[in-house]
Amino acid sequence: MKSSPVISTYLARMRAFHPNARLYLLSAIMTGAALGVYRLISNFYVLSLNFDQELLGQLITITSMTALLTAVPMGYLADRLGRKKSLLLAGVLVSIGILVTVFFPIRFMFFAMNALIGMAQSLSAVTMSPFLLENSGEEERTYLFSMSSGLQMAAASVGSSVGGYLPTWIGAWRGVGPTDSLAYGGALAVIAVVALIGLFPLLWLNTPVLARAQRAVFAPFAFAKKQPLLLGKLIAPMLVTSIGAGLFMPFINVFFRVVHHQPDQVIGNVLAWGTLAMGIGLLAAPPLADRMGKAHLVVITQGLSIPFLMLLGFAPFFWISAMAHYARLTLMNMSGPIYQTFVMEHVDADSRATVASLVNMAGNFGWAFSPTISGWLQVSYGFGPVFACVIVLYSITVFMYWKFFWNADPLERISHANPI
Repeated sequence: MKSSPVISTYLARMRAFHPNARLYLLSAIMTGAALGVYRLISNFYVLSLNFDQELLGQLITITSMTALLTAVPMGYLADRLGRKKSLLLAGVLVSIGILVTVFFPIRFMFFAMNALIGMAQSLSAVTMSPFLLENSGEEERTYLFSMSSGLQMAAASVGSSVGGYLPTWIGAWRGVGPTDSLAYGGALAVIAVVALIGLFPLLWLNTPVLARAQRAVFAPFAFAKKQPLLLGKLIAPMLVTSIGAGLFMPFINVFFRVVHHQPDQVIGNVLAWGTLAMGIGLLAAPPLADRMGKAHLVVITQGLSIPFLMLLGFAPFFWISAMAHYARLTLMNMSGPIYQTFVMEHVDADSRATVASLVNMAGNFGWAFSPTISGWLQVSYGFGPVFACVIVLYSITVFMYWKFFWNADPLERISHANPI
């Protein structure tokens, strides 16, 4: 039977992936599954130690603030080390950060290790986009970016599903309840080791180290001075999105527990199915972007996600909120790698790595303070004001994407075009 043109195109783009890209995708699947468990139970681990949501917000803020402040130096470090060593170092530091909090579960160590994880996330983020660009051609690039995110999300969905049961298994082995700190801590130790194992495919990467002349500590600031209007338009929507995302995304598991009174296993399955739905959306995005254009896809999918965000936050029944979570997560995030590719394609080739650092800073900007505000709002007023703020911020973001890029000529580089 003859396959459809869409499937044939997809398979052809996948066959064009560079060997380095294939190794990275294999590692992303393994580490994505481990980090799916971490995202599910790390909050519960902190709460099981008799800390509250306000501290959770502070810890998330520390992680994101560190990632924000270290984006530029991490970009320079990534250039000095090379892509391979940078990705390996980032993965090792994340695992170390998790393990230390398991063995030393005190307030100071949580702050210190969350700062370390923030640095590792920054190093990984500023390395990933240039790495994928350097190991892809123009035709398959959008597919590689989307598949990288999609496979990680699909793997994370498996991790979230298993993660809901892992504390129960660890607790039974250690003779404690599934919500005991020993159960959560044991589960985190297991996934830290799994994350380390997931780095092994990266050992076979073949990537060059940049020459000294290609490194520039202050290159992002030089680019901002040269192209301020372009940079502002590309990054401003991401800044606003990050403020909204930081208000509720780190607490989505807490939301389902506090508001809808669901146990860990149910929450784990909800997050797993949501992440799987998002992964499928990410994989479906490239052919849609080919048909309607990258900017149009961003505006349409993110605009459609807002009604589901309203249902997620204010639906009176758990099943409605869960269904809205699946739809919102898929629609809001499926265009993420598409926009990332859009950004990379609309700047000069010699500026891509530096702009990747600034994009990472924009993505972490809101997460650097929003979780602290959200934690205080939750303790004082519940989740209602949190979701109301997010709805407003995401609506502003969609308007900005529409205003800046909807009528732009898709064949014309913005850096060479008239102001929009």
